[in-house]
Amino acid sequence: MVESRSLQLGKRERQIVETVFRLGEAAVADVLAALPDPPSYSAVRAMLNLLCEKQVLTFRQEGKRYLYRATTSKDKVGRVALRNLVRNFFGGQPLDAVAALLDGSAGRMAPDDLARIKQLIDEAEEES
Repeated sequence: MVESRSLQLGKRERQIVETVFRLGEAAVADVLAALPDPPSYSAVRAMLNLLCEKQVLTFRQEGKRYLYRATTSKDKVGRVALRNLVRNFFGGQPLDAVAALLDGSAGRMAPDDLARIKQLIDEAEEES
């Protein structure tokens, strides 16, 4: 199982992981082609190997190519990233993060989104 601290990823690492999630499985060249303002081939290969060491990605060999894929769900990676975001940018206060979402600074929410948030709050209150 991937530990939360291994999922603390830098910007480029997140871009690479997102690319692998989007492609399902990818060779270094595939990732390189999908990155905005990409670094060198060897830098991407090194970051993919680091992500394997962090147990975020795994690989298999197909001929001379190495194909990388995620070891955990996108949902789990997202939850850990969100937890880190709340801790680093909102002082560990989920309320402040939610307030930033609701005040429109992160983008306007549709009425359906707000209704879903209300439903989730109601469910959380029932579980308490």
